[in-house]
Amino acid sequence: MEHSTPPCDLDEVRGYRLGRVREALAARDLAGIILYDPVNIRYATDSSNMQVWCAHNEARYLYVPAEGPVTLFEFGGGSDLLTSGLPTIDEVRAATFVLYFIAGGRQADNARAWAAELDSVIRERGGGNRRIAIDRVGPVGIVEMQRLGYEIHDGFEVMENARTIKSAGEITLMRHAIAVCEGAIQGMREALTPGITENALWAELHRGNVAGGGEWIECRLLASGPRTNPWFREASMRVIERGDIVAFDTDLVGPYGYCCDISRTWVCDARPSDEQRRIYADAHAQIQENKALLKPGVTFRELTEGSRPFSDEFVDGRYSVSMHGVGLCDEYPAIPYPQDYEPGDEGVLEEGMVICVEGLAAPAGGSEAVKLEEQVLITADGHEQLSSYPLEEDWL
Repeated sequence: MEHSTPPCDLDEVRGYRLGRVREALAARDLAGIILYDPVNIRYATDSSNMQVWCAHNEARYLYVPAEGPVTLFEFGGGSDLLTSGLPTIDEVRAATFVLYFIAGGRQADNARAWAAELDSVIRERGGGNRRIAIDRVGPVGIVEMQRLGYEIHDGFEVMENARTIKSAGEITLMRHAIAVCEGAIQGMREALTPGITENALWAELHRGNVAGGGEWIECRLLASGPRTNPWFREASMRVIERGDIVAFDTDLVGPYGYCCDISRTWVCDARPSDEQRRIYADAHAQIQENKALLKPGVTFRELTEGSRPFSDEFVDGRYSVSMHGVGLCDEYPAIPYPQDYEPGDEGVLEEGMVICVEGLAAPAGGSEAVKLEEQVLITADGHEQLSSYPLEEDWL
């Protein structure tokens, strides 16, 4: 829960994150970056306003120069109601809406006004540099910036790389979010009885997260019984029965905006069958063997090539990635399995990265699947597992 005394110095975390963005801009010789994605805005400034709504409505944006004042263009006018006291924002202006939902027939005129105002800000703070990054905006906005002579670069490439290395303060906040999430998971465990629906069980995770100061959940990945295989069905009104496998993936954005992304699989009100134990053991082995690869200096390709091989029955039902980064949400990098590897991204693990290790055992033709996932910090001499909610070790 967010108390009057946070678990670390929030301004120190904010300064670190904004500094990471500026370093990424300078390294690419960019004058600055225009951000619409609410998670990117949150990372750069710790400013939050209707994040889920703004994820699909381009109604709020931020300009971060490589050097100089940061300007937030706020939805609902130039009020600093939601940004007062944040040291990362120097100026708040009213947003100009380029999205058709609000602009309608004025979209072209609005886009020209939007570009002209940003051009003025960029010229003032970026000198003659006409290279900028944008994470996303409607095509009409890109066209207007290019008409003014700007060279546009991918803002997500800038931000995903900036966000990879976490400060000590960020890890403290992430530990807090994980603790809230795991408390909510325990609430789910206690609510899991025959007759509860998948949706009602999933609601326990939401309740515990919000009550603990958390924010939202990105997905609805909970399934039971035959709905677990193939994986990726979302929670439904299916009634969970005694003996059903129940698997879920939290994808939870908790207190201070930090993500807890872990998975667990249980059996409802019964001991597991021999088949349930067998597939659980395979998912468990995936997690343990792949986690053992994690340490600074290991390349992304080495993680792919070193991942635990699948037996034939589990190949087609494998998860989408073997590992991925995590911070304010799921983040770069995404580490594929050998079957899905394509050359081109030759990155390397570094101290301060946080990686989620995935395990999915969904046998071909099987009626159930097991999903497991752990959240792991890369340390100077190896790794530390941040998630701690117990696995079903007595099934093994």
